[in-house]
Amino acid sequence: MIVRQLCVRQSRQLRALPRQSRILARFSSTETTFQTPVQTPIAEPGSRLETPSPSVAVPEPVRSDANKDLDKGLARKIQFHSLGSDVTGVYLPKSLLKYPPKATDVTLEMLLASQTHLGHSTSRWNPQNSRYIFGIREGVHIISLDQTAAYLRRAAKVVEEVAARGGLILFAGTRKGQKRIVVTAAELAQGYHIFERWIPGSLTNGEQILGHCEKKIVNGLDDEMKIWQEELAKYRSLKPDLVVCLNPIENVVLLHECGLNNVPTIGIIDTDADPTRVTYPIPANDDSLRSVTLIAGVLGRAGQAGQERRLKEAREGRLTYQAMDKLSVPAEEKESPAGTPSAATTEEPTRKSRTKDEDDD
Repeated sequence: MIVRQLCVRQSRQLRALPRQSRILARFSSTETTFQTPVQTPIAEPGSRLETPSPSVAVPEPVRSDANKDLDKGLARKIQFHSLGSDVTGVYLPKSLLKYPPKATDVTLEMLLASQTHLGHSTSRWNPQNSRYIFGIREGVHIISLDQTAAYLRRAAKVVEEVAARGGLILFAGTRKGQKRIVVTAAELAQGYHIFERWIPGSLTNGEQILGHCEKKIVNGLDDEMKIWQEELAKYRSLKPDLVVCLNPIENVVLLHECGLNNVPTIGIIDTDADPTRVTYPIPANDDSLRSVTLIAGVLGRAGQAGQERRLKEAREGRLTYQAMDKLSVPAEEKESPAGTPSAATTEEPTRKSRTKDEDDD
C-alpha cells in the first residue's frame, strides 16, 4: 500500500512538470535533437534573487613528454588516476602468504592482528587446554599470546633442525581454503604436502598404498642419482620425519598413525582440541585463515633456513646426516687385486672365529 502511494505521488509530480512533454517528444521523433537546459518553475520567495549557478572549468590534462604521443582521452585518464593521496600502511591479505616472517620477527601485535587469540565458546573447551587460556570475554575463551609465541618459536626450531639434518617434513591441512597455505609452506621447507583427505594406512601399511609411487634417490646436494630400477625397487617407501598438521581435529587418524610409527607431530591446538595428540602443540586459533597462514608461514620459513644451512655444509664436504650404504658394489671392487683377499673374504673368517671363541667361553 505504501509503494502504491509513492508511485501515485511520483506520477503526479512528473505529470505536473513541463519536462514530460519534451521527453515524450524526444523519443517519438526521428529528427536529431539537441540537449537544452530545462528550467523547472519552483515557488520561491520574492525577496530571493535568481543567480545562475557558477560553471566549473575542467582543466585540460598536462601534455608532458611522457604522454605527448597519447591521445586526449588516454591522457585525461592518466591524469585522473594520478589525483588523490597515496595511502600507506594498507593491509594486504596475500602479504603473509608471499612473505612470511621468521620466528624471531613474530611479535604479540602480529599474533593479535592475525586473530590467533580467539578460542571457542566456554561450553566447548577441553580442560587440558587450561594452561593456554588467558581469560574469558563474552562467553569465548581467549588464548594467551605469550604461550602462543613461545610454543611457536619452539616448533619453528624443531622444523629447522629436522630440515638441517635432511629429514622429510609433511605439511597436512585438509580444511577449505588451506590449499595454498599448505603448498606454499611445503615449497619453502622443500617438504611434502597433503590438502585432501588422509588415506588411512598410509604409514602403517605404506607398502600397499604407496608402493606404486615413483621413487628417486638424491645425494647430499639434492641432485638426483640415476640408478637401475631393479636396484631402486629394493628400497622401501620412506616415512616422514616430522608432520605439521594444521587441523588436528579432522586428522585424528593421521596423528594416531604417527604415534604408532614414532613420528613427531606439530599441530595447531584450539581450545576445543586435545593437546596430547601432538608432540609439539601450538595454542592458537585454527579456524581463522590469517592465523593458519601466519603459523604455517613461520614454520615454512624455519624449514627454508634449515635447508639452506644443510646445503651450505654439504658444499663444504660435511653431511649433517648419516650417509646410506652403497647401492651396488662395482665389479673391480669385487675382484681382489693380485693375491690379496677381498674385504668380503676377510670379514667372514673373522666373524666365524668370534663365534667359535664365544662357544668355548
